[in-house]
Amino acid sequence: MKTLNLRQAIIQRVHDKSDEELLEVIEGSIGNDERTLPGLGVLFELIWNQIDEQQQQGLITALNESLALEARV
Repeated sequence: MKTLNLRQAIIQRVHDKSDEELLEVIEGSIGNDERTLPGLGVLFELIWNQIDEQQQQGLITALNESLALEARV
């Protein structure tokens, strides 16, 4: 019996999903139970590993801006 780690299980769950289905997975996870956070982390890691430095910097900038807004709340 093959044992899947969490990362593999998450990737397997979303593999071959349509764009619309992936959007539903993401939107269904955001702001939800904390159990969904590891899945979002795996998806973020997949994206991060496929984008260039300029896109990574854009994400970092967006994150910093979001954190600044959250700090004000």
